[in-house]
Amino acid sequence: MSVLCGARVVSPTGVIDGGWVQVEAGVITAVGSGTPPGGGTADLGGAWLLPGYIDLHVHGGGGHDASASPADMAAAVAFHRSHGTTRTLVSLMTAPLDALAEQLGWIADRAALGPTPDGYVVGAHLEGPFLSPVRSGAQNPQFLRLPDRNAFSGLIAAARGCLRLVTLAPELPGALDLIGDIIGAGAVPAIGHTDGTYLDARSAIEAGARLATHLFNGMRPLHHREPGVIGAALASDLACEVINDGIHVHPAITTLVAGRPWRLVLITDAIAATGVGDGQFVLAGQQVRVHGGEARLTATGALAGSTLTMDVAVRRAVLDCALPIEVASAAASANPARVLGIGDSCGAIIAGHAADFVVLDDDLRLARVMAAGVWCDKDQAAAVL
Repeated sequence: MSVLCGARVVSPTGVIDGGWVQVEAGVITAVGSGTPPGGGTADLGGAWLLPGYIDLHVHGGGGHDASASPADMAAAVAFHRSHGTTRTLVSLMTAPLDALAEQLGWIADRAALGPTPDGYVVGAHLEGPFLSPVRSGAQNPQFLRLPDRNAFSGLIAAARGCLRLVTLAPELPGALDLIGDIIGAGAVPAIGHTDGTYLDARSAIEAGARLATHLFNGMRPLHHREPGVIGAALASDLACEVINDGIHVHPAITTLVAGRPWRLVLITDAIAATGVGDGQFVLAGQQVRVHGGEARLTATGALAGSTLTMDVAVRRAVLDCALPIEVASAAASANPARVLGIGDSCGAIIAGHAADFVVLDDDLRLARVMAAGVWCDKDQAAAVL
């Protein structure tokens, strides 16, 4: 049993100044303030202590495309772990069905390992192929297809239980039936890359959709006479992904979505270029140019994912969007955990949850990462709490 102490602990009930967290066998066993209990202690010197980040939408990072090979996926996950993401949902771009089946198999193999020193893959997110060609964005239109229950059945089989999230366009023929199949497979239906109307979105929500994929991006704009998917999402209990990089949405949009704090889910939508710098890259077989951190398809100019990391997304939420740190923290941990149905074991600093933490300095920059009670710093890899 060991204790992290001297921290500003961001808990579900607020910030605990002078807080401590007791950890045993990788699990939080107690949280409090003042004098910590006995046992080995690690004094954080007044730093912020937040739950580890959970990213529902990652395509790559550190120069690695997560869909290229098992090794590239592992490297991309490890890269994001170094930026505070303690649990990752690997997102797959639209591709031929056989390619998606193979990639799902890789994710299933990795997810079966559970927590590892280099990251924790909690499953797969299919961002396609059942998307609108009108709002395809950086999805390869060559491989888009109408909702197909037989095709989806094959993908479920290939996933071997790792499929956790599926994005689809609700206006497409057969989409509402497919939502039922997604739920039946134990995954979360999400609305995205859609030209659907308000009524289309409402029908999908009534059928069981629970998430809007990168709200405001890959969908028709909000209009006062036709609110579209955005209006339906904001008028409902739908959780809403936001890419808070200052490129995909204005900071005021993030603040707007956080008007109901439980609704905001911060994601990265990161691609292989993340952490590498400007240059030419490939995404789902398409050329991407990154300039000033902004990724766009060379052919069409469409935004092609981001070069964002979760630590930056959270910091921007507080400093640029004026969100309380408790709200920003929950948007990167408790809220995505709830979407995935794992909120009873992670995503908050409370007894019984996994000892997944990020330590931030006074300027809200990442200082350290702990996952399942293990410091993830390269020079602290053997430090277990």
